[in-house]
Amino acid sequence: MIRQAEVRDASSLAAVSIEVWVNTYLRDGVSPVFADYVLAEFTAQKFRNAIGDPDLSIWVSENRTGIDGFVTVCSTAAPALADCSPLEITTLYVQPRHQSGGRGSALLRRALDHCRRTGGENAWLTVEAQNLRAIDFYLRHGFTRIGSTDFVIADQSYENYVMQVDLQNPLS
Repeated sequence: MIRQAEVRDASSLAAVSIEVWVNTYLRDGVSPVFADYVLAEFTAQKFRNAIGDPDLSIWVSENRTGIDGFVTVCSTAAPALADCSPLEITTLYVQPRHQSGGRGSALLRRALDHCRRTGGENAWLTVEAQNLRAIDFYLRHGFTRIGSTDFVIADQSYENYVMQVDLQNPLS
């Protein structure tokens, strides 16, 4: 079931975020820099604030036990590149054991439908350049790579692709 996030979901959203982020990006162990980032970034309080933010829309995928994924759209994002609209899909996370079951596609459809309803012509997101599974997922859903940007933590930077979708495209 896909539904709008509620304040009561904040701790579950934080837990899913930590699980997905660590599983996806920390391939060789957990350094203090990354541990500090994850524990500071993915908190229940930050999600409570996000759920109350009128510029953000969050939908969750919920199974019989609890939340197994979510997507967040920001309607006023600072464009990563000149061609980007203010509609950014800031997060699309699905627990690893629930991937490949259609949850990610359902969440993405919900996010893109929201973007269409706001009157946007396109939406964009960033994806880590080594996350080939996610890149392939977005390509299958009509996104194209339009450039790159860097994700910076401490003194390290990591290439992220900027991908964009035409909201009138039938693939999305």
